[in-house]
Amino acid sequence: MIEHPNDHDDEYRVRRNEVRLLSIPEHRFVMVEGSGPAGGEAFEVRMPGLYGVAYGLRSALKRRGVPGKVRPLEGLWWHAGGATDLDVILAGDRSAWRWTLMIVVPEEATEEEIEEHLAAGKAKVEPEIAASLRVESFEEGKVAQVLHVGPYAEERDSIERLHAGITEAGLRPRGRHHELYLEDPRRAAPDRLRTILRHPVEG
Repeated sequence: MIEHPNDHDDEYRVRRNEVRLLSIPEHRFVMVEGSGPAGGEAFEVRMPGLYGVAYGLRSALKRRGVPGKVRPLEGLWWHAGGATDLDVILAGDRSAWRWTLMIVVPEEATEEEIEEHLAAGKAKVEPEIAASLRVESFEEGKVAQVLHVGPYAEERDSIERLHAGITEAGLRPRGRHHELYLEDPRRAAPDRLRTILRHPVEG
């Protein structure tokens, strides 16, 4: 059964050995493009732009008396050749991985606030990174997700569990592999990293 989350926090509810099926509504995200393995320098150099926008908006809302928090970092993944098939992605050269990093923008943020803090975020990164830093709407619709605990490089078993759950539900994967990073890899030990693995489904 496809669940409809009660609120945004409910979208992050997930268990390690239980594949959850749910419908994700449209959200606005601050996004930036990149390539290579998860984590590392390629992620690091983009963080000032992404988090500059996210924390700037949180502060702007706080000044207006609107409570809020910065949502987890997320990533959409595919292969340089355009493939979204996970066997192609996982078996290939990690330098050929492509991704979009993104953070949900608060619904209460105005267009003026977004424009102001997006400009501030772009000023925090190199021009080639700033060129892809943007705010866009993204609607994923029906998805399946499961929790992975451990290093990013050891996700295969969890990904296979996710896809087995999709098959068992009589559905098919579509679109790009999606990860939601619940821990900061700079602060958490690799074996304690919690990552939601999500994939859009159809059928």
